[in-house]
Amino acid sequence: MEVRTDRLRALIVDDEAPARRRLRKLLAGFIDERAVELVGEACDGIEALELLSKGNVDVVFLDIQMPELSGFNVLERLPPEARPIVVFTTAYDSYALRAFEANAIDYLLKPVSRDRLEEALDRARRIRFGPTSPKKADRRLDDLLDWLQTQRDSSTSDEKNESVRQLSVPYRDRILLIPIERVISAEIDEGITRVFAREDDLPSAKPRIRQHVVNYTLDQLEAMLPSDRFMRVHRSSIVHLDHIQELIPWFSGRYKLVMTGGHEVIASRERSKHLKDTLMI
Repeated sequence: MEVRTDRLRALIVDDEAPARRRLRKLLAGFIDERAVELVGEACDGIEALELLSKGNVDVVFLDIQMPELSGFNVLERLPPEARPIVVFTTAYDSYALRAFEANAIDYLLKPVSRDRLEEALDRARRIRFGPTSPKKADRRLDDLLDWLQTQRDSSTSDEKNESVRQLSVPYRDRILLIPIERVISAEIDEGITRVFAREDDLPSAKPRIRQHVVNYTLDQLEAMLPSDRFMRVHRSSIVHLDHIQELIPWFSGRYKLVMTGGHEVIASRERSKHLKDTLMI
């Protein structure tokens, strides 16, 4: 097979192994077509800076929320001339999504779909190999970083600590805004966080429950959700107290929680007593 002269050298940056694995798998088809060369992966911002400093990257798929250095922090530390074409990957940073759209910056919602990835690659190829200078894309990226800095400067610490009223979650090619009243539980399994929520607020003997894969960690969700309505009942699960319908004694002093719609969550032994004391007031 003939090697394409417009092959993109790509770098994946994401602190979540499942997200890197999914993107690597999706890119594999384009690699087979000689359209992309995967030059490396980074699991945090520090490693990303090291790889990007080598200057052999055409496009970076950059996660926003990472420990120590976020995706934005990585770009702020790179000289403008050293920045490759950037495609952000995110699942929940809604204010940043608005900024991306305003500045025509490309982004992919997690879980990433093949069609959207192909669009992002085509766009990156036009910037990298087309007749238009990449300087326009660089200016858009600078405008985005300036906008984000303005948001940081204008926000107060109290505002940052406010509980959220809704969660933004990816669904196909859009973002769903789910009021926290509908959230039944959040659970993590094999590194993947899922939010379980009822479909609507209409009375029903057995409401329909839908699960959504999100990019939040449980620690992030615990910090965001109001503590008087949500409780961490296990290291792998958070529940909405108002959606608990039954406490069923389980093994080793634990409780099985029957939630709205029949969804079940097992509380740890250590947290079962605290949960019972909270609900029996």
